[in-house]
Formats: sequence, C-alpha cells, structure tokens
Amino acid sequence: MMETPYYQVEERLFRRNLSLIRRVAEESGAEVILAFKAFALWRTFPIFREYIAHTTASSPYEARLALEEFGSPAHTYSPAYTERDFPTLLRCSSHITFNSLSQYRRFAPLVEQYNREHPEKRVSCGLRVNPEYSEIETELYNPCAPGSRFGVLAEQLAGEAGQSLFDEGAACPVEGFHCHNHCESSAEALQRSLQHLEEKFGLWLPRLKWLNLGGGHLMTRKDYNVPLLISLIRNLRSRYPNLRVILEPGSAFAWQTGVLVASVTDIVENHGIRTALLDVSFTCHMPDCLEMPYHPVVSGAETLDEAMLPDSLPPFTYRLGGNSCLSGDFMGFWRFDHELQIGERLVFEDMIHYTTVKTNMFNGIPHPSIVLLREDGTQELLRRYAYEDYRDRMC
Repeated sequence: MMETPYYQVEERLFRRNLSLIRRVAEESGAEVILAFKAFALWRTFPIFREYIAHTTASSPYEARLALEEFGSPAHTYSPAYTERDFPTLLRCSSHITFNSLSQYRRFAPLVEQYNREHPEKRVSCGLRVNPEYSEIETELYNPCAPGSRFGVLAEQLAGEAGQSLFDEGAACPVEGFHCHNHCESSAEALQRSLQHLEEKFGLWLPRLKWLNLGGGHLMTRKDYNVPLLISLIRNLRSRYPNLRVILEPGSAFAWQTGVLVASVTDIVENHGIRTALLDVSFTCHMPDCLEMPYHPVVSGAETLDEAMLPDSLPPFTYRLGGNSCLSGDFMGFWRFDHELQIGERLVFEDMIHYTTVKTNMFNGIPHPSIVLLREDGTQELLRRYAYEDYRDRMC
C-alpha cells in the first residue's frame, strides 16, 4: 500500500476530459490549449499530446516546460516582462501577449528583431484586453475588478496611436487579443462576456488573426452546457472569419481526475470541538481551500455548514487539521459515520487542479508524493519528495 500522503491522478479520468475537450475543439473550430498555472505534471504530458498540441505559459520556467517537455512552443502571457527573461520567452514561444501598451512598445522591437533572424520560428504579438466585465464573485480571482492591473482598456486603444498598432506594414503588428475574465465559469457566462467584449473591442476584431478567450471555461463539469459553448464559438468565427479562436482552460483538463490521500495522526478536543490532525496541510497542500475559501469533499463524510450547526455537534463530527504550525491550518466541519481512528486514511476528492502547482514547503513539510493510476489499475510512482528538495529550495 502506498505511504501517505500522496496525490493520485487517474489516467482514465484524464482521457475522459481530454476526449471531451478534443470534441469541443473539432466541432467548434477553436483550439483548446493547456494552462500550466492549473496543471503542470510533465510526466503526464505524453497522454495530453495525444489530444492537444499546445500549452500556455506565464513565466520563463513555464515556457521552457512547454518547449522542452510538452514539445511545442508556448502561448505566453505575463503581466510584465523583463529584459533578462525576454530572450528565453522568445525562444520558447509562438505567441507573446503584452499586458500594456508600454510593455508592447518596449519589447516589440525585440520581437521584430527575433522574427527577422528566425523567420521559421516567427512569434506573433498580442495584447491582453480588459472588457471591464466579469461574473467572478471572489475578488481574489477577478481580473476585471476596478483598478485591475490586467489588460488594456478600450479607451486606451482609441485614436490614431492605437490604430497604428494593427497595421500589417508595422515592424511587429498586434495580431491578436487575449481576454481572460472567467474562473470555473459556465458557457452562459461566456455568452454574456462576448457581448461586452464585442461592444468594447469590436472595432479591432476584424483586423486581428487570433482571439484568445483565456481560461475558466469549465467544459468538463457535468452541468456545463457544451453545445452552447460550441455554438458560441462557431457563431463568433462566422462573424469574424479572420479569427483563430483559442481557449486556454486549466481546471477543465484536470477537473475531477484524482485525489489527495492522507492519514489521521492524532485527535484532539477543545471546548467540545474535536479535530482530526492529518499528515497533510491545508496551507501547504490545499491552499485554495483557505484562499477561495471552500470545503473540499471528503470521501465517506458529509460536509457541514458551520452557520447551521447546533450548539451540540452531531456524533462523529470533526474539524480537519493540517500538520503545519499555522494557527489557521484547519477546516471544518465534516460528519463521518464512525469514530475516526489514528492511522485511518481520508481521501480528499478532486485535488489535482491548482493544488499540485501551488504546494509549498512552509515549515519544511514535504510535498505529497505523486502517483499515476494507469488504466490497467497499476500505480506508477511519479515522484517522492525528500529532505534535499526542501534544502535546495532554501539555499
């Protein structure tokens, strides 16, 4: 039996999601690419390459991962580039999106020079635009909140200076827009977003070659309206036949593809609250649970609403506590159908997207191991972390 804690990703579930994503791409005419910010376990890339051709990056390391491990140049966007990193990004990218007009003007000459010297590896330039509309309720994840640092406003493109950016005769013309304003959103949300995008930026869309609609399209969720998504993209392409439409979700690829397995290490009680301490940490291994916040599903347990709890807790009700010294490294409450025992294993469901890329070693707590459950039922250990991984990060 595999020693806890460990993330277990399932090949069968990956292929289920990838098959649907490929169908969306084929039936809509859009390209769907993988966003590393949500999932970047490169040992699984051979599976992904059977279904998709490209990925998206937001840093030199992600761009290198795209080229060197996924095998194709990245669609790259960052809020701000530096002279130190830009040569690496050029080498590893097919598309580079700029967050502001000042960034474009600063680095476009370098793109032009690179394209002149490497015509067989030409990089296409784009701008991130801000439609000033989003249905994301959690401000932490809202890229279109008032005062956002993300994207160019329509008013900033107005006038002769803005028009000249798109001239085909320019040294490095803007060929695409990138718009990201979703987070685990529905096709209906995209439908409303497209209305705002066209109202704000419709003047420039006929002059572009591509439109990247960003991430947050949770097309693999059971209740997602896939036919509507396909219809929206088809209609968009019919209105703008010049556009190559791109989607770059992250969560959709790894949605419900695996679990985090932990063990109970102790049970403590304080003022009637029983906490089951685990060999995993919320702040180290499940940070979105605290940031978002949300209660993950624990197999075999009922998630309880704290606001609805009676003064006397129901039998077999526990908080779950992490193994770091952060006071807030706990969540609650869950009701089980039995008394938890030290050494008992608990399974946190749907713990692959974002968790595996956000884990940290606060307190020197190691990352959980990573296991791939193959379609034939065998477990393949992809990585087990050791003291040296912590030491090397701290030097």
